[in-house]
Amino acid sequence: MELSRRRFLAWSAAGLAAARTGLAQARKVDWHDVRSWGVEGKGWADTARFYDRLPAKAEKAVRAPVWSLSRHSAGMLARFETDATEIYARHSLLSASLALPHMPATGVSGLDLYARDAEGRDRWLAVTKPAEQRMELKVASGIDPGRRLYTVYLPLYNGTESLEIGVPAGAAFAPVPPRKERPIVFYGTSIMHGACASRPGMAIPAIVGRRLGRPTINLGFSGNGRMEPEVAELLAELDPCAYAVDCLPNMDATAVAERAAPLVRTLRKARPATPILLVEDRSFTSAAFLKARREHHAVSRAALRKAHAELLAEGVKGLATLEGEGLLGDDGEAATDGSHPSDLGMARYADAYEKALRPLIA
Repeated sequence: MELSRRRFLAWSAAGLAAARTGLAQARKVDWHDVRSWGVEGKGWADTARFYDRLPAKAEKAVRAPVWSLSRHSAGMLARFETDATEIYARHSLLSASLALPHMPATGVSGLDLYARDAEGRDRWLAVTKPAEQRMELKVASGIDPGRRLYTVYLPLYNGTESLEIGVPAGAAFAPVPPRKERPIVFYGTSIMHGACASRPGMAIPAIVGRRLGRPTINLGFSGNGRMEPEVAELLAELDPCAYAVDCLPNMDATAVAERAAPLVRTLRKARPATPILLVEDRSFTSAAFLKARREHHAVSRAALRKAHAELLAEGVKGLATLEGEGLLGDDGEAATDGSHPSDLGMARYADAYEKALRPLIA
């Protein structure tokens, strides 16, 4: 009995390994390394790893948690054109931790594939379902014939070590380099980082980027979006069409009072004309029943509004604000845990951001 069981397990393991390594052998696949043409959503070229979000020098400048979170590939995307009816991926992840208690593996570690339709809209096509740290898999098949543009969004809460896109041999394939337009830079907390989107294309910067037709850079740092001067100096190195600063969920009123105005001054010194959007914290969806949370929102928002007024009095131009009360709607249905948006919450956030940012970048 035990011998039969061992043989069965060995056979199963061998079969699984063969399926992984031989996925593309049944039909020859041409592989294309994304590093050869680049990803959009990356603010610095001089990174320690290709898919890092901060430059290598930041390791000695920012706190350790910020540096660790910057290794996540949140906000990055690759674009390509093909007439293939099947699309494959070879994907290697930085961490073996594929999911979070309140966020699925598809959002934490998955690849999210969009295709451009005949009307010029980028529409969702497929998402990978990570089960291991290194994967070779078919992302989509049975795609309608025709050459079109594809966008693949990289994982939100995991790092990407390597990524290759595969198409059947003989299919046309053309890499599409990152767009040259100045991006929107989003700086914030876990909410901006992507918690708790079900897949990478549903994070706030990704949705807003599709709607406004603009590149975006996601600099959300889970639990660590705190308007720190070291991060402000890094933000000032970028040349975006707008900054969106959404850090209040990680700050109390004292920290907001101390750091909001200095952060804006740092950005304005380097980028005199770049619009800056200051965003209040969203209301916890349970705040209707919890006085302490309502009071926390009130004092934090008051501190941000006071900083905004001081900056205007100093003559600082190009500032805008976005109120927090309605970011998740008013029905209490748009968060996974009272704080982090579900996909519904991400869409509602994006509605508010689109309305606030569109006139700033017009």
